[in-house]
Amino acid sequence: MKFRNSLITAIFFLLVSNLWCQEAKKFKIHTVAFYNLENLFDTINDPTKFDEASPIMELNTGRSEVYKKKVHNMARVIADIGTDDAGNAPAILGVAEIENRSVLVDVVNDPLLVGKNYGIIHYDSPDNRGIDVGMIYQKALFQPISSSSHTLYIYDDMTRKRVHTRDQLLVTGKLDGDLIHIIVNHWPSRSGGEERSRSKRVGAAKLNKKIIDSLQIIDPYAKIIIMGDLNDDPINASVKDVLKAKAKKEEVGLKGIYNPYENFYKSGLGTNAYRDAWSLFDQIMMTQPFLEKDYTSFQFYKAFIFNKNYLVTKRGRWKGYPFRSFADGGFTGGFSDHFPVYIYLIKEVQ
Repeated sequence: MKFRNSLITAIFFLLVSNLWCQEAKKFKIHTVAFYNLENLFDTINDPTKFDEASPIMELNTGRSEVYKKKVHNMARVIADIGTDDAGNAPAILGVAEIENRSVLVDVVNDPLLVGKNYGIIHYDSPDNRGIDVGMIYQKALFQPISSSSHTLYIYDDMTRKRVHTRDQLLVTGKLDGDLIHIIVNHWPSRSGGEERSRSKRVGAAKLNKKIIDSLQIIDPYAKIIIMGDLNDDPINASVKDVLKAKAKKEEVGLKGIYNPYENFYKSGLGTNAYRDAWSLFDQIMMTQPFLEKDYTSFQFYKAFIFNKNYLVTKRGRWKGYPFRSFADGGFTGGFSDHFPVYIYLIKEVQ
């Protein structure tokens, strides 16, 4: 128990200077992360979903063994995120491309994660492929107060038929006593081309903005984290024009949004690649109250892309890309076609 508790609450040391002296202050640090788990489907055919088109269901043999390896690979990555400085796996992790709650149950019960005692928040989405978003959290660190699933109503620009896609997940709770809100997203894909599909992601951003506004009407100082696979880069209209996210902290007003990943993108970094071009679809943003200098409550410290060497393809035509788990009709032994992203939140120890 003593060892487990030492991992649950990591202490981060920062040197803080002022005009008169230098003094060492102690900070708690927690990791908040997002990971697209790339087609984490089980091996059971659900007649209510189009899951038979998932990569694992298309395998002719060895589905159970592949599923177990895929689950273990996901657990390995999750267990590793943030440990360099926080000394612990994420306190909160949003996920995308999961088929159902049961696959998350399998992930959090993997030997690499079972000791973290993760809770799960999940709702079934109306997505045509049967994929959902979800969230896991360490029960000792985060206590959910409420959660809700918000349906995105969008329509194909040409056929005007409704496009059934992922809901947006809102979770409110206390991280080590601090009230925060998390919105987990997986916005519509670029199927049919970026331009043709753009309005769908703009619609997703508008739903996000509606959720954010509803929270800020109640409390203008609400601490809100927006995370997910947006299928858009930080400079695209959905993020810049609808959410109006800023790349510079000093430009973020009280109800504004800060996006640390815009500067990552402008530096040429990405989380997924296609046709020799990097995109940064996976992002974590936050509202202005996370940017204050008052460390008596949790504040944003730093953002990262989790691109450890073992997550990178070492050879072949996809060399340098994320080491995905499914390609060319088979299981590669890899992880995901997206790198995870994560941030550190810090609070001074009183």
